[in-house]
Amino acid sequence: MTTATSEPSTGRTPGRAWTVRLTGYADRSASVSCTTPGCRMPPRSKDIAALRAFAAEHAAVHAKVARVRPEATCHCRARKCTAHPQTQMPCAGAVVLIVRHDPVVGQVWSVEEVCATCAALTPNASVRARAARPAPTDPAARPAKTVPAPAPARVPGGFSSPGAGAGSDGDTVRRPRRASSGRTRQPRRGQGGGHGR
Repeated sequence: MTTATSEPSTGRTPGRAWTVRLTGYADRSASVSCTTPGCRMPPRSKDIAALRAFAAEHAAVHAKVARVRPEATCHCRARKCTAHPQTQMPCAGAVVLIVRHDPVVGQVWSVEEVCATCAALTPNASVRARAARPAPTDPAARPAKTVPAPAPARVPGGFSSPGAGAGSDGDTVRRPRRASSGRTRQPRRGQGGGHGR
């Protein structure tokens, strides 16, 4: 079901919503209906568990095949955010596709294009898809191509030399020795020479 709203013309399209409903009858049978006219539903039946499983799967299929449109407006806002009345926040963020199902009621599954803020505030909703970011049309706005860093030089035998760069000829960089002060080193106590007390 596509919802038309009376929002100002911003070049954006209204957010879509699909509703799958399990309806019970007095003879303890039920039927499944979908707001999309072309969807085929199973016949009325007394196997409520099978119909409930079909309804949940049908809503999941709508969520899977629907392409989230980045130019869509928030469907929740079009309904004045009635899905989360205790937490009124302005709509913001990218467009996402949610599946909403209240397990206590267990009879209605809704698939909706909403903003990220409403998706986070809506109880019993799970995000199933996010809108792809549109490619920038301005060439200056496109990210520059990255050039991979040169691989470190390899030493024969499979060992890498962390100090060798791309322009190195393989010579090892060594630290210079400290200048000798002319003193000889005395062995530490308990080491070498057998001079113990």
